[in-house]
Amino acid sequence: MGSASSTLLTEEDYTQIHTETGFTEPQIRRLYQRFSHLDKRSKGYLTQQDMMLIPELAVNPLGSQIIEAFFTDESDPSQSLGEVNFRQFVRTLARFRKNSSTHPHEMCTINKKIEFIFRVYDKDKDGMISKTDLTQVLSAMVGMNIPQEHVHSIVKRTMKEADEDKDNFISLEEFKKALGDIDVCDKMSVSFSRS
Repeated sequence: MGSASSTLLTEEDYTQIHTETGFTEPQIRRLYQRFSHLDKRSKGYLTQQDMMLIPELAVNPLGSQIIEAFFTDESDPSQSLGEVNFRQFVRTLARFRKNSSTHPHEMCTINKKIEFIFRVYDKDKDGMISKTDLTQVLSAMVGMNIPQEHVHSIVKRTMKEADEDKDNFISLEEFKKALGDIDVCDKMSVSFSRS
């Protein structure tokens, strides 16, 4: 499948994907090869089960939430998609690119990165992070390493600090403020260049 599958993209596809994501043509070719490798039945799209074949996601305690965020409809974040095509796959991955000071791109801004993280925490996709959402994500992150009463204590403290309007939910704006000094761009950037 490898190099033969990458020829299925036209020059116009490369140009459009570059414009949408900021990825270079060699990066797009490598991502298409990876996509094609995951698309074992050559359907032209990936399912959540296909994404679980990525070893880094399969062993990540938040792997299923990260995968769910890939399958969130960009135009309506409360809706999930059953499948993602290559362009949707690459648009989501673009949020993990390091934004270049010489060639900045809107897909990998701090706001796009924070919106993606927010979707990971917003388990029920209602546009808010509830105590339940936060508890589920933190429990997945720490597993059995921390007693549940400690998790509940962290959730309570986080809600108290981040929920500025005291409605028992953390909105996207409150989430952005809560992240404050954390270098989200650095922590959520992956090199897509060949090492």
